[in-house]
Amino acid sequence: MPIFNDTKVAFADKSDAQLRKAYWMFKMIEQPALTSLGTSVLNFTVHNNFPFVTGIVKSTLFEQFCGGETREESMKAVKQLFKRGVGSIFDYSIEGKEDEETFDAVCKEIKDIIRFSVGNPAIPFIVFKPTAFGRIDLYEAVGSGAELTSSQKEEWERVVRRFDEVCSLCHENDKKVMVDAEETWMQDAADQLCEEMMEKYNREKPIVWNTIQMYRTGRLEYMEAHLQKAREKNYFIGYKIVRGAYMEKERARAEEKGYPDPIQPTKEASDKNYNSGIDFVMNHLDKVSAFFGTHNEISSELVMDKMKSRSLENGNPHIYFGQLYGMSDNITFYLSDKGYNVAKYLPYGPVKDVVPYLTRRARENTSVAGQTGRELGLISKELERRKK
Repeated sequence: MPIFNDTKVAFADKSDAQLRKAYWMFKMIEQPALTSLGTSVLNFTVHNNFPFVTGIVKSTLFEQFCGGETREESMKAVKQLFKRGVGSIFDYSIEGKEDEETFDAVCKEIKDIIRFSVGNPAIPFIVFKPTAFGRIDLYEAVGSGAELTSSQKEEWERVVRRFDEVCSLCHENDKKVMVDAEETWMQDAADQLCEEMMEKYNREKPIVWNTIQMYRTGRLEYMEAHLQKAREKNYFIGYKIVRGAYMEKERARAEEKGYPDPIQPTKEASDKNYNSGIDFVMNHLDKVSAFFGTHNEISSELVMDKMKSRSLENGNPHIYFGQLYGMSDNITFYLSDKGYNVAKYLPYGPVKDVVPYLTRRARENTSVAGQTGRELGLISKELERRKK
């Protein structure tokens, strides 16, 4: 029997009404055409301040996938998760804004999260997106080695300053910070910034963690080259290992612009690459720590098996697991029940500002084969169990 099949453990905190609401929501997301139409309409209506729609969103998608509109409101979810041994990673999920005022405001918010979480083991990581601190076109220009104008140079200096302020504050307060990965065309600059921050702040242990998308080609080679640099310069590496979330956009852009598709050719190739990433980490635990962000049961079990074969304790400080809030509770709570380090990404923010994040998650669920169906099957199984 699959080890991640205990729905009693997975949904111990959920009422029958909450499970039925989640079932209805995943059933809607399961329909690609409906999801595409619904998310477009949703973005439009919320952006244009339809209060009735905003209320519906808050009681459905938002309630399922977000902790609240503020950190304080989200603490209810944090405390509930931590009672069961699951950490929370506050994810200030504001997307799609590209002005300096917003970049500074988000940077301030991230620093407030750091101060808010000091001394609280229920919040083991801080996280931010590179494009929360600067324009994607600027990252692309820097990563491609293009000659920057004087105003672009000043703009990039502000991006670097925001990175450094957050990483420095985490270092001062002994908090780990993960930098999310985004589109391939901006990632080279983000990787370089993360390396600079690691060299500066990871001298004693991994404070700064970069994200590696294993559905991309060339990522294993990148990690191997980075490890050599880290050994030469004597600092530690932290990686969040994920598959990735921009596949359709990546392939469409590659075709449009006529460059090689940066995504693995098949789902099987992505899975194989992810598993190679697991091996890479396990073979270099003297220098590399990893947060395995995955909703894949096979990958999760593979990490567990490799830990066991190396006689590593379940709570080894170099290895974490993570899933998104509102999804894959069967994996999260099994791991916590067995004493592994596991945390949920807990998005929060004003409903209107978080809708782009929510609609992106809905589309991702639709495009990942089997993900929504698995959630529906687990919820159905638990509702049936409770009737007996």
